[in-house]
Order: sequence, then C-alpha cells, then structure tokens
Amino acid sequence: MASFLYRLGRFSFRRRALVTAVWAAVLVALGAGALTLSGQLSNSVTIPGTESQKAIDQLADRFPEAAAGGATGRVVISTPGDITDAAGQAAITGLVKGLENAPKVAGVVNPLQVQAISPDKHVALAQVSYRVPGFELTDADREGLMAAADSAKAAGYTVDFGGDAVQAMPATNATEGLGVAVAAVVLIITFGSLLAAGIPLLTALIGVGIGMAGITTASGFLELNTNTPVLALMIGLAVGIDYALFIVSRYRHELTIGRDPEEAAGRATGTAGSAVVFAGLTVIIALAGLTVVGIPFLGEMGIAAALTVAIAVVIALTLLPAILGFAGGKLAGGKIRLRRKASATTHGERWAKFVARHRIPVLIAAIAGLAVVAVPAASMQLGLPNDSTAAPDTTQRKAYDTVARSFGEGANGPLVIVVDLNGSKDRPAALQQAAAGIGGLPERPIVTPPKTNRDGDLALLTVIPKSGPSSTATEDLVSDIRGLNAGLGSATGASLAVTGQTAANIDVSEKLADAMLPYLALIVGLAFLLLMLVFRSIVVPLKATLGFLGSVVATFGAVVAVFQWGWLTDLLGVKTTGPIMSMLPILLIGVLFGLAMDYQVFLVTRMREEYVHGADPQQAMVTGFRHGSRVVVAAALIMISVFAGFVLAESSLIQSIGFALAFGVLVDAFVIRMTIVPALMSLLGRGAWWLPKWLDRVLPDVDVEGEKLAKQLDAPDERELVDAAK
Repeated sequence: MASFLYRLGRFSFRRRALVTAVWAAVLVALGAGALTLSGQLSNSVTIPGTESQKAIDQLADRFPEAAAGGATGRVVISTPGDITDAAGQAAITGLVKGLENAPKVAGVVNPLQVQAISPDKHVALAQVSYRVPGFELTDADREGLMAAADSAKAAGYTVDFGGDAVQAMPATNATEGLGVAVAAVVLIITFGSLLAAGIPLLTALIGVGIGMAGITTASGFLELNTNTPVLALMIGLAVGIDYALFIVSRYRHELTIGRDPEEAAGRATGTAGSAVVFAGLTVIIALAGLTVVGIPFLGEMGIAAALTVAIAVVIALTLLPAILGFAGGKLAGGKIRLRRKASATTHGERWAKFVARHRIPVLIAAIAGLAVVAVPAASMQLGLPNDSTAAPDTTQRKAYDTVARSFGEGANGPLVIVVDLNGSKDRPAALQQAAAGIGGLPERPIVTPPKTNRDGDLALLTVIPKSGPSSTATEDLVSDIRGLNAGLGSATGASLAVTGQTAANIDVSEKLADAMLPYLALIVGLAFLLLMLVFRSIVVPLKATLGFLGSVVATFGAVVAVFQWGWLTDLLGVKTTGPIMSMLPILLIGVLFGLAMDYQVFLVTRMREEYVHGADPQQAMVTGFRHGSRVVVAAALIMISVFAGFVLAESSLIQSIGFALAFGVLVDAFVIRMTIVPALMSLLGRGAWWLPKWLDRVLPDVDVEGEKLAKQLDAPDERELVDAAK
C-alpha cells in the first residue's frame, strides 16, 4: 500500500492542476445539485417494527380521520381570574376559531366542550391536531399557529404552546465557525507558518463542502433526519483537518532532511498517508456499522458521516499533494516564532521518558482517574426530548410547566390506546373491558371516552397518566397496559396497542438500548481485526480497544454529570437538564471509537516504524512518541475545539453530542493514548509486538509503516522506482 500511495502522491504533485480541476468540478456539480434538488429534512424519530409505530400505521390505514401520525400541539390559555367567566369563554372561543383556521390543522379540541379546565379555573387546555407530521410544518405554519393567540393576548390572557407542532428544526448558529477559528490558531502554533496552517483548513473545508452538498442533494430523493448533516459536518471537519495535518507534518519533515518537494510529497503520502487510510477505515467502519442496529435514522446519519470521512481520506491522498505541489518548498520552515524551536519535540520526549520510568504509578493514577469520572455513568437515564427539556424561557417549557401545575404531569404526555375490534363478536363489551382494565391498573390513570372509526372496528382511547412523560412510572404504565392485551384477546377477541408520542419515545429508547451491546461488539471486533493487520500484533489492538472502553465509560460519566445532574451548566451554556438522549450512547460509541483509533494509528504506527527499522522496544516507544506526540496533540486540540463549538448550539441533542465528543477526545487523546499507551508499551517491551508465527504467515503485509518502501527508495536502484513513478 505504501508504494501505491507513494506513486499516487507523486502523480498528484506533478499533475496538480488536473487534480485540483477535477475536485473543483466535483464541488461545483454537487453544489449545483444541492441548490436545485434539495428536499426537506425530517426531525421525526421512528423505528419500524415497534408496537407504537405499528399502531400508527394501523390508524393511518383504517382511521385516517384521527390524524394519528400528524403533529400535535397543546395550547395553554391562563389568567389570574376565572377562565370560565364570560370574558374567558369569549377568549377561548376566539382562540379555538383562530386555531381551526391555522394552516394544515386537522382539528381542535375545545376545552369548554371537554371540560379541560383546571380545578382552580385559572387555566384551559386546547389540543390541536395536524394533517401532516411535525417535520413537514414550515416556519410559516408555526407562525400561523402562534398568530391565533393574538386576540387572547391582547385581551390580557397568557397563551403558551407545546407539542411537536412548535418544535422547529435544530440550528447550530454557525458555531462550527468557532471551532475552525481555534483549529486555525492550533495549526499556526504547530507549524509556525500561515501557509502550512492554511492548507489543512482549505482541504478540510473543501471535503466538508463536497460532503454537505452531496447530503443536501440526496435529501431531494431520500427522507433524511435533520441531524444527519450536522453529524457529517462535525465529523468531516474534524477528521479532514487531522488527516491533512498528519500528512503535511510528515511532508515538512521530509523537506527538512533534504528531500526535493516532489519526493517529499510522495514519501509523506506513502507513509503518513497509509496511516490516514487505516485511521479513516476505522472511523468508516464505526459509522457505517450504525446501519446494522435496525434504527433507520441512525443508519442514515452513520452512512452520511462515513461518506464524508471517505471523502476526507481521498482528498488527503490526492488534492492535498496537489496543493503541496503549488506550495513547493515554501513549507520547509515556519516564519512565525511563538515558542523555542523543537520545544514540543523536547517536551514529548521528556514525557515519554518520564512515563517509561514511572509506568506503574502512571498507569494506576490514569486508571483511577478514569474510574472516578465514570462513576455518574451508573445513574444514566435515557429518553428522548420533550417540552420538559426545552429551555426555561421558551413557550414550550412554559406550557409544559403550566399544564403540570394545573392538570398534573401526565397531561403533558397522554397515551393513545388503539383497540382493534375486528375479531370481537361483542365490540361494545370488548371496548368496555379494555377501558376498565386500563383504569383499574395500580396507577389509576384517567381514561377518556372512546372514539371509533366509521366501520366501528377500530377505537381510540386516550389515557392520561399521573406521572410525566419521561418518568419510569409512565414506562411501567405503558408496559402494564400492553400486558392487558393477552387477557383481552382471549376473553373478547379484541387486541390493543399503545402509541402516541410518549409511547413512541419509550419504544425508541428501548430499541436503542437493546442495540448498544451488539453494535459495540461488531465495531470492536472489526476494528480489532483491522488494527491487528496494521500493527501485526495481538496485544496492541487489545489494549487499544480496552482503552477505548475506558474513555467511553468516562465520557458517559461526564455527560450524565452535566446534562442529567446539572453540573457546570452555567459555564457550558446548557439551559436545561434531564434524561440523556437515547441515541447519544450508541452514536457516541460509533463516532468516538473511530476517532480514538485515529490517535492509536497515528501514534503507534510511528513507534512500530522505529521498531521494524531496528530500534529496541523502549527506544522505539520514546522516538515514536517524540515524533508523533506533537501531531497527535495538535490533532486532538483541533477536534476538541471543533466539537466544543457545537456545545453553543440551540438543540440539546447537538449540545450533548458536541460535549460528549469533545470530552471523549480529550480523555482518549491525553489520558489513554498519550499516557496509558506509552506506559503499557514500555511495560510490555518486545511483548507488545507479539504475533503467533502461523498468524504472521496468514495476515497480508500492508506495510503501513513504509518499511518496504523505504528499502526500495534507499536502495541503489532507487532512481528506477522514481522514474517509474513519473
């Protein structure tokens, strides 16, 4: 592989105009597609096969007038006085009329007709149902809903809105720009050159631009989740900068030892480029593996991000050498002196020697620190966002709190019970038994009168729990209601299913939790094989994966402490706390695993390169760390800054993903790879590179460290290979 990449790097360097023109054409073509073919993104979270989704599909087929799959809105009108007096009734009537005329509204439940009035008569609750799902509502539709309250507000009443009908698409507020700015500073400090710092940024932005344009174009043909481009942007930007950083750093090293620019580009692409290929493959495996867990929206996000990473790898191997061709030998030395020359290299060598001398205490301290940070992970609660997790100053949160105070927590998360009467001989009796069974459960929920479809073979019951939509008591209630199905079927021939937003969120969370361990086993197993191929060792991949597990558990602990317990929320700008997003753990495992393996490949590849070139294990560790640590530190700081910028986003999901990835990279890079890895490499010595002879014969030699390439190029007939490359 190293020889092939060497030739590719030299080709791209020589044909730089052609290579640059091809990539520019790709960017323009996809940009045009994004402008003309883009579609609407979806923020719906559904998983085919769950009971709640099956019930929704059943309603859409046999009870379409119920608009069960459409968005819902809760409109809360309140006053310090009596909401049922003449003025209050007039305000409610005018509000309901305005709601009925709002765009895409299917129906409105008048609180005066169903007595949805609080016991103190200060609050009334109207329910709005839409003909379309929430993600199909535009800002104009939401503005039309809000405008219905103008007359009531003008009369002195307070009106707040909740439900998925008022949940706009998440926005990042261009927070990625902050991460790019910090990345630029890190690159300038690392290289001491504006030109050298600008090249990784340029290639990364081009790669992200191509990836985002491709995703936008695909949205015209596929229904994509609204977080899909956000994840692709986040990951693509970080790895794009890192991969280019690694190759540019090696290119500068080759220039400083006297190589001509074309030869330096070829060698940098052949050696550092090999590490980039395998680092990229681990990220791609981890992200693409999200497709096998049976969760469509996660699969979409994984594939989109994986394709963006693949683009970043190809750009690093082709466009980057082409741009180096335009720069030539100008990158040989930095002109900006922010520190003493080679101080980072000296510090890296000193740290490696310190870790080698004190490896046992260092290992104990690092592992103990991880264990302490991981403690909160034992208290993790999973759930999906609802109005209770909205920022305190939003109308959704105000509506939720008002409803909870006036009607009880459960009114914010009603359950929809679908009773299929098709197989029952006595349908009224079956429906009565279903309602009585639910009302007789230990929690004693409120059961509203049933509604039946035109054929009378399908009925809807609304159940209002006493507990909130995110509580374990509501989860238990859903389980208990579903437990009534077998008895109802044997007694009456009818069947029931639980759906609605609350039940759907419970089903999604359960599905995500069940998929976590199989997914973890899949990506760890595949990556173990890949790393064994790269390092030709069993021990190195084993400690790499065990170290990753340590960083993941510690990251889970930090996420729980911040987003569930509320630690440091003011400092980080987190406006609300609650259960951790159900999709976050499995998403974090996939993304962080790939990124963690990047640092493992970047750092340990150089150690192995020194080892196979004849250095003893201790010296190989120190020398490899000295050369690799500076790049790994810079790469980690860049990733941390890019991810941390997303903590400033408005969406709690994007906030938590950004924080988790930033903290995870911090722990994995500086605690696992920069501390535990060199300590273990020093402790194990030659044993770190142990591989059974039979396995050594079976595994193909991919020559990631470029040993064969170096022998070919340094041999007397080196010129022949160089000429052949031309």
